[in-house]
Amino acid sequence: MKRLVIITVGKTHSGKTTFAKALEQQLPGSLVIDQDNHAEFINTYYKTLLPKQGPNAIKYAITQTIVNYAVNQTDAHLILCNSNRSRKGRLDMLTHFHNQGFVSVLIHFDIPDQILQARVVESQRSKAIFRSASTFEEVLIRQQAESHKAGIADPTEGEADHLFVIKNSEDVQSVMQSILQLG
Repeated sequence: MKRLVIITVGKTHSGKTTFAKALEQQLPGSLVIDQDNHAEFINTYYKTLLPKQGPNAIKYAITQTIVNYAVNQTDAHLILCNSNRSRKGRLDMLTHFHNQGFVSVLIHFDIPDQILQARVVESQRSKAIFRSASTFEEVLIRQQAESHKAGIADPTEGEADHLFVIKNSEDVQSVMQSILQLG
């Protein structure tokens, strides 16, 4: 059986987690690995270990440990639910999974910024995931500014075995069905 690694790409409140959880319910033998869960865990129990600035190394270490365990100790399809907006980081991850024999799927949530802005204003999501922001609006503003930085790039054809783009809620079901056919 070919295992899938499904990687979400998109800004905050674009629908990555909602999609991942729905896909997990429909794709037998799949597992969602969501860095927001790891961030909330660290912020709740190990806040003193958080770096004051720079990358959140402890969050990445926990995520990597969970991913490695899932790869080596299960036969699950993996749904990696985080922003994955750095092209180099995404390509490194894709290469790693390719070398492990996975079929790679990127799902780019290309939702217009005005829709994301409305979603963050209305958000009821827990803010316990934050290390350096105080609101989701602040996160979105930072991500919008980062979109113009070198290294932050939308996925392109050829990065993964399969690329799907979700531009609005009408795209969700057809993308989900396409992925289910791969599994």
